[in-house]
Amino acid sequence: MADILKFAHDYMGAYTQYKKGWNYEDSCIMVAAIDLYLATGDSFFRDFALNYMERFVAEDGSIPGFELHAYSIDNIAPGRPLFFALDETGDEARWHTAIEFHMNRLRTHPRCQCGNFWHKEIYPWQVWLDGLYMAQPFRMLYERRFNKNADLYDITNQFKVVRAHLYNPEKGLYYHGWDESRQQPWCDKETGLSANFWSRAMGWYLMALIDCIDFCDEQMFEHRQYLVELFREAIKGLVRWMDPMTGLIHQVIDRADVEGNYLETSGSAMLCYALLKGARLRVLDREKYLPIALKEWKGLEETKFFIGEDGQSHIRDMCGVAGLGPGDKRDGSVAYYLSEPRVCDEVKGVAAFLMAYSEVLQAKY
Repeated sequence: MADILKFAHDYMGAYTQYKKGWNYEDSCIMVAAIDLYLATGDSFFRDFALNYMERFVAEDGSIPGFELHAYSIDNIAPGRPLFFALDETGDEARWHTAIEFHMNRLRTHPRCQCGNFWHKEIYPWQVWLDGLYMAQPFRMLYERRFNKNADLYDITNQFKVVRAHLYNPEKGLYYHGWDESRQQPWCDKETGLSANFWSRAMGWYLMALIDCIDFCDEQMFEHRQYLVELFREAIKGLVRWMDPMTGLIHQVIDRADVEGNYLETSGSAMLCYALLKGARLRVLDREKYLPIALKEWKGLEETKFFIGEDGQSHIRDMCGVAGLGPGDKRDGSVAYYLSEPRVCDEVKGVAAFLMAYSEVLQAKY
């Protein structure tokens, strides 16, 4: 256990910006740091998150590195850690202003006819599972804190649309993406769906659900109950596909039979986080699901966390990146998902691993 905390210190201590500008990848590691701070009380993690945000958010609340030339739902995700900065510092002029900037940006974000946000301006009329995590936990926090729950139905509706169009009841899984316009080369021309079930896409979806559930208050009871039902259904479906030895899930979840498919770390860690948090919040039956979650954590710790030849700790078997399109690129086939780089220590996978660990520390055995 102590080795993982050391890894977290070392990884964050040497962390460099993932890419130029305000980005969701960096926000993932900030959320992990905040979760570890809340679980351990170690001020290193608090300071890591605050120091990062202070570098990119000016004192007047403006964000010079925010990409303004095109809309991307990914760019809303970094708004979530700003609530932590506001609570820790009390600086309304800086952090509340920055939160409102993100919300105003989201208010003008393009939408599908069904009401859901486009994934990106370069991905028009498309809904991806990833996008729910990028926007909805931020919105739920905003509703609770600043909007008097006025737009809760819109949040719930975005999940309803995804359940209606992307869920496969036979498999108990959600497809990666849906093209409302049926124009993209990767989609089925009748359903608009992509072809397969990707591990990290399901992970984003589960984390979006459990975090939104966590952020609900007593006045949100009806909406919370709907999200709880979706979460339980999705968990029940996904645990069917867990590897019986390790508890992990494959890169292409339901195709363990395909040569080259592998037990993928980031999606598995996201599932582990969701299971542990669901058990802690009493959303899931603890007697049933906590042992499943802890088995999966043991699988992650024993098969993915290792000491390299450099003497340092690393985490293996993460999908570097995956998506759908644009155009003829990234066709959503099994072969495509297995062609993407399989890497160590990628930030989204590290963040999910450390978020799961923060829940392990809080689990009541």
